Amino acid sequence: MPQTLRIDDLVDGQKFSGFNFNLLFWSFLAMFADGYDISVMPFAMPTLSKMWHVDAGLQGWVLTTSLIGVLAGSPLLGYVGDRYGRKAAILCGSVIYGVSTLAVIWQHGLWVTMALRFCTGIGIGGLMPNTIALNSEASPKRLRATLVVLMFTGITLGSSAPGYISAWMLPIYGWTVLFLVGGAVPLLVAVCLYFVLPESVKFLGGRPERRAQLLATARRMRPDLLLDDDTQFEYPIIVRPPDRTLGIGEVLGPGFRAITPLLWVCFVTTLMANYFLNSWMPLLFNEAGLAPKQAALASSLYHIGGTVGGLLISVLLDRFGFVVIAALFVCAAPAIDAIGGASMSYAALAPLAALSGLCVLGAQFGNNAAAGLLYPTQFRSKGVGWALGIGRFGAIVGPLLGGQLIKTHLPMRQLFLAASAPMWIGAVAALILVRLCYVRLGRLQLSDVPVTR
Repeated sequence: MPQTLRIDDLVDGQKFSGFNFNLLFWSFLAMFADGYDISVMPFAMPTLSKMWHVDAGLQGWVLTTSLIGVLAGSPLLGYVGDRYGRKAAILCGSVIYGVSTLAVIWQHGLWVTMALRFCTGIGIGGLMPNTIALNSEASPKRLRATLVVLMFTGITLGSSAPGYISAWMLPIYGWTVLFLVGGAVPLLVAVCLYFVLPESVKFLGGRPERRAQLLATARRMRPDLLLDDDTQFEYPIIVRPPDRTLGIGEVLGPGFRAITPLLWVCFVTTLMANYFLNSWMPLLFNEAGLAPKQAALASSLYHIGGTVGGLLISVLLDRFGFVVIAALFVCAAPAIDAIGGASMSYAALAPLAALSGLCVLGAQFGNNAAAGLLYPTQFRSKGVGWALGIGRFGAIVGPLLGGQLIKTHLPMRQLFLAASAPMWIGAVAALILVRLCYVRLGRLQLSDVPVTR
């Protein structure tokens, strides 16, 4: 009689092994390259703005075009991930943003650069939801939030890298070195991912035509089990045929009508604050009197602080769920506001930038991991993709709002007070989500929200 094995038991019964480390390592590298490319433009902008002769208002639009691309790419490639597989969508996204970033070196007029940055955003937007979904579906429940957040710390470390390259290499090689690194690294990573990245067993379980791939992946995942060629895999629930729509009805369907909009508010507000700060801190610190090298390094510390926030979330999210996310929202607003009230010295700004990054990016890490945990496998990529896509409205508004406020010559205190305001709104949404998830799940820990009929 053929052996029968539930896929949830297959995944949750894992001990942390080489399979998990391989997935975490390569996903981390993909996120590192992603973070670099989404953050590289502000460090090239001081040079490019002089070459193009554009003011802060138009600079805001240049910084925003990649985020508009993410708005399109997240749900689009989220659909690709749910239809054709997480791995295929991750590879597609990596190639798109690698090629379009590299192309800026040779086609660097204003409007061509904006078009290329839009394409970069499409690739980046597609990479994130599928990487979150893959890591959520391949990690045992007891480690799921931790591993997803650790994977996502690659984004903050990648986002800090342009600052260091700008400080040390740009004076020698010029601004093009920023885009050379940003294009070559993801293409190299994509080649490696093709050979080493596994596909989600939960995705493969719903596609009988890919049974051989499911069996091979299951054997890699669980070398402690003897899985015969005729082993049968089953879900604890009925697996529906793959949905061929973009899935907005599912993510707003039963069980998610209140949770999804509130989660979107959390995404919008953290991304608005993040991209306001990420886009304009190098320029504002420079104009406040810091040397270009110090301004770049202080701005990079924002992302280093975010990495610490990610590690904090990775430890606490599995146990406390949205409680820790709400706490970071509450702490973020005064931390951002304090930057504007500090003395304009590197010693004062650097630790405040790091603290702000810890709170803002830590909250965003929590959002990303929570989205990957709350939605069921059948539309997890779409659920995460829509959250990231809707969140990009905040990411788009952040740089544009910053550019317009800078044009009015507001003092630093008021600029950073404006940047802190979205985090208070997000705090309210996060606190409500704490209550909703607790009522729905009966505990603080997050897992698939049951779908009600």
